[in-house]
Amino acid sequence: MRGDGDGWVVSDAGTPYWGRHGAAGLLLRAPRPDGTPAVLLQHRAPWSHQGGTWALPGGARDSHETAEEAAVREAHEEAGLAAEHVRVRAKVVTAEISGAGGSSWTYTTVVADAPALLDTVPNRESSELRWVGEDEVVELPLHPGFAASWESLRITSLLSPDEHDDCGQPLPHTVEITRGVFAWCRADVSPRRPAPNATAGP
Repeated sequence: MRGDGDGWVVSDAGTPYWGRHGAAGLLLRAPRPDGTPAVLLQHRAPWSHQGGTWALPGGARDSHETAEEAAVREAHEEAGLAAEHVRVRAKVVTAEISGAGGSSWTYTTVVADAPALLDTVPNRESSELRWVGEDEVVELPLHPGFAASWESLRITSLLSPDEHDDCGQPLPHTVEITRGVFAWCRADVSPRRPAPNATAGP
């Protein structure tokens, strides 16, 4: 069913962006067998905009939707994920564009967790859906918009339950340690252990 968000906003530079009311995508993490996080990525169908690249499930927001509602709906449509298996943790506006005639466009990344590596059902917009380890994401040909925001969205550290007030049960899960900075709470790591490929502090 087509919503009222389907359509393009054209930037001041003449570049079209999908979503008359902006767009949203779901950055969904789930624990791998070793307890580290994997991210659900969509290999975009060849016919789609930026086809052949990897990105998050997502799409246009309808006028009545919050970013969270739009991202969860799109993940259901594009990956077959049930809303009850998705726990939203945060949202981050990862792109903001000035459009022609005073209009504007935003892309909001909704950060969420699933309890396990859920089975997925791709629709026609996906060539493949895949759970990818955080340190393996950059090895894929990423959608330019996702590539530009990934470093700011990835896990920066692995925390034990006593290191943050929100690192309670059930574990593991994502926690926003400061605005727009994310860590992974798990029970079997030493305090302050850096995430894979993260730079340790002094």
